[in-house]
Amino acid sequence: MAIKQLTVFVENRKGTIVSVTDILAKNNVNIRALSIAETQEFGILRLIVSDTVTAENVLKENGYLIKTVDVVGVKIGDAPGKLTAALDVLDKANINVEYLYAFMARTEKHAYVVLRVENNNEAEKALEGALFHLITEADINKL
Repeated sequence: MAIKQLTVFVENRKGTIVSVTDILAKNNVNIRALSIAETQEFGILRLIVSDTVTAENVLKENGYLIKTVDVVGVKIGDAPGKLTAALDVLDKANINVEYLYAFMARTEKHAYVVLRVENNNEAEKALEGALFHLITEADINKL
């Protein structure tokens, strides 16, 4: 049930991010979640998009180095302590969270979080066992 995340390696210079978002927009790809981490010379742009295949193809055609990885998406209540509850489930299942970031879309009562963990299957089982709703590719397309 994991969702696809694009990891785009970009130069840390003016205009790089707008170039990526422009390419996606011109190809009718919506960004649903994103995160960027940078070093002095390079950045790592992580994206959840409405059309992973198109995004990967058009970015590669434009010279970007792309890696696709599976991540876990989880819907949590939009209230203090709800993220902690989800992370506590993973901690008690001895699952390390490598990084996380939130979706750009949210509803009145829920937020959506992307988790990169050591083992997606174990994380999904632990979260589902604690009655968390996992996000699917179909859910992303509805956002």
